[in-house]
Amino acid sequence: MKTTTLAAVGIYSAGTIMAFICSYFFNLAMTNSDQYLALVGVVIADGFFGVIAGTKREGFQTRKALKVLRTLVTWVILLTVLLMVEKGFKGTSWLSETVLVPFIMFQLLSALKNASMAGFIEMEALNVILDKVDLHKGDRK
Repeated sequence: MKTTTLAAVGIYSAGTIMAFICSYFFNLAMTNSDQYLALVGVVIADGFFGVIAGTKREGFQTRKALKVLRTLVTWVILLTVLLMVEKGFKGTSWLSETVLVPFIMFQLLSALKNASMAGFIEMEALNVILDKVDLHKGDRK
């Protein structure tokens, strides 16, 4: 009788702890869903155009396609950790933007270059976009 009661208490305790952890991450993700969607969107777009461009150049390679998933998982975990730190410590609300905005800009530029190599964007249009991004460097010849 005691063993059954202790086992039930253990199972309920483990279930309660798991429910707390899952609800914490669910609330964190739903509160910051725009950041997660932006991150996932740029990584998927870059990966999509990169795989198409790579297939045209050297054929499809599974390891390069899986690299997109590795990048996605790594940056989602990093965003989650940054958001947890922001939530846990006052005055660190700038942290996720400071880390992720440069990454998102690099991913967007990479997606544009990959789309150009895949044939979706003309090179002239890409050069105009890149010139607008790099105004401090001057125009391309």
